Amino acid sequence: MKILVVYDSVYGNTEKIARAIAGAVTPPDEIEVLRASEAGLLSLETANILVVGSPTHGGRPVQAIKEFLNRIPADALRNVAVTSFDTRILGQGKSVGIRMLTKVFGYAAGRISDVLKAKGGRLVTEPDGFIVEDSEGPLKKGELERAADWMKAIIAAAK
Repeated sequence: MKILVVYDSVYGNTEKIARAIAGAVTPPDEIEVLRASEAGLLSLETANILVVGSPTHGGRPVQAIKEFLNRIPADALRNVAVTSFDTRILGQGKSVGIRMLTKVFGYAAGRISDVLKAKGGRLVTEPDGFIVEDSEGPLKKGELERAADWMKAIIAAAK
């Protein structure tokens, strides 16, 4: 089984989640982790599972992830198990402005998964969000472990 994780990261939190996901895969030669700017269509051709991750900015993925998703041809993900994740700030306990933004715009992971499904992918687990304490981080305690467990669930669902 070949697993591809494509991500972009602004402050390093999303990259940490992508690396934690990769660390849950054995044997490690079954997984490739690439920044969106490095991921080409050739990598997609051999993938059985594709996981895409982005920080949430204004409820959407960052530009590099949008560009990666736009490069994927229609139906290129047929027979590929897909899902997505984002890193996000929860509105609870934050300023009124942040609470309003998260309530109105939501998060990036669902939007990413919608595009992956539209390109022919088979959603195997619901998109997930990993919590950062503030816009630049750090990640909330336990999120790296939760990411590894999430990857194990993705592999089980894709079989």
